[in-house]
Amino acid sequence: MKNRLALILEKIEDIEFFVEQKDGKVMSALQDRILKPAIRMQIISISEQFNRLKDENEFEILSKIDKKDLRGINAVRNFIAHDYDSVDDEILELVLRKHIPEIKERIETLLSDRKLLDDE
Repeated sequence: MKNRLALILEKIEDIEFFVEQKDGKVMSALQDRILKPAIRMQIISISEQFNRLKDENEFEILSKIDKKDLRGINAVRNFIAHDYDSVDDEILELVLRKHIPEIKERIETLLSDRKLLDDE
């Protein structure tokens, strides 16, 4: 469980790094021919890690992440995976500006929770 959370955090930090390549401008990163696919792949990977936590019955951990954020990241993952070319950049921008930072904050809190980590 701890490894999955750390991997999610790493993927979020990768997204932040990609955006920083465009001086922190999300839309500029989403318009870049190299960065946009890289960002999309990180979103897919984040969603897959959450799905694995679900498959591993880590419901206590998942309950600490806002359901709207989990549903949002999963919906965007499905759009990317199944209808790659029609994913709206404004939707990706919303995910990057709102949901990803909120998920990151929760993951950092969970990873710093000694009781949670000791139970593993």
